[in-house]
Amino acid sequence: MSAPPFFDITARDAAARAGRIHTRNGVIETPAFAPVATFGAVRGVAPEELGAVGAQILLANTYHLHERPGEALIEAQGGLHGFTGWRGPWLTDSGGFQVTSMADRLVIDEDGVTFTSPLDGVRRQLTPERAIAVQEALGADIAMALDECRPADASGEAGDSASLRVRAAMERTLRWAERCRAARRCDTSALFGIVQGGVSEPLRRDSARATAELGFDGYAHGGLGLGEDPERRCGLLAAANAELPDALPRYLMGIGPPAEILDAVAAGVDLFDCVIPTRHGRHGVLFTSRGLLKLRNARFRDDGGPPDPDCDCATCARHSRAYLHHLLRVNEALGARLASVHNLRFTLGLLEEARRAIAAGRFDAFRRGVR
Repeated sequence: MSAPPFFDITARDAAARAGRIHTRNGVIETPAFAPVATFGAVRGVAPEELGAVGAQILLANTYHLHERPGEALIEAQGGLHGFTGWRGPWLTDSGGFQVTSMADRLVIDEDGVTFTSPLDGVRRQLTPERAIAVQEALGADIAMALDECRPADASGEAGDSASLRVRAAMERTLRWAERCRAARRCDTSALFGIVQGGVSEPLRRDSARATAELGFDGYAHGGLGLGEDPERRCGLLAAANAELPDALPRYLMGIGPPAEILDAVAAGVDLFDCVIPTRHGRHGVLFTSRGLLKLRNARFRDDGGPPDPDCDCATCARHSRAYLHHLLRVNEALGARLASVHNLRFTLGLLEEARRAIAAGRFDAFRRGVR
């Protein structure tokens, strides 16, 4: 980054931190959540609605945008900011998770990932250098290094075959990270390295230490949220964070349940993203201050109360549970949209409260109240 400081910590409460990430397109108050805009849009939710619910930063999917409509078109229209109309910060992933998920179509070697596109059958290659070039063309405010993500199946036992596979992927991720740093051409955006290592604490510590030695603007925890026990995940996060620079932001990729987000904040994480708020919304499952609400259930057919009486979103101010139940049951797109707006507001509002609780030195009590 060319304009320090990139990140400043404004308050601490044990390991939890409140701070600010400074980007060329705005400041992000942390801990923060980035709604997922896979193809450049949060499904069914307009940019002005995202601003109204408190979104500060969005996440776009590098691989999917590279496939359609292509980074050259987006770059020609002012990057993601000009192309989408969202003028705030954008975070882009490297595309590594999506590509390496296509196990039946790819070859992973030292050069990168070679795969057959499920769209047109064309054979393509994603290298560390290409991943950075695409993200810079998209105009990302925060870009991610290319990583090799494997299922969280490493036991940590010496000689265990799964552990050996995950160690090999972690070490390759480190070599790719070094190439990503060398490939940077834009000095006004941030680049994050990614910690890997499955569910092995020794591997996670090794990965974090070595990634920190390479020197990035921030650090992400990858390869989690894939079925591991949430309590064990927090231990892994704390162990890795102990090896990362305290003065730089930490990002946990792909975690969305509210209680799990707050547990990760308690372990020292600053930034999150996940599709869960909008995916749950489309299926009629709402986060509320009183627990999950499954609005497709018949018992809400004539419930005239708001989805969450404690929520300040437009959905809860204007619409009843009965109305959302009706919209969702008849597959009216407005139902999914209103539910998604609520879930995003709930998640973003929760982190607003978390920031206040950290500043007041009462974060643990706040966290324990969200269960």
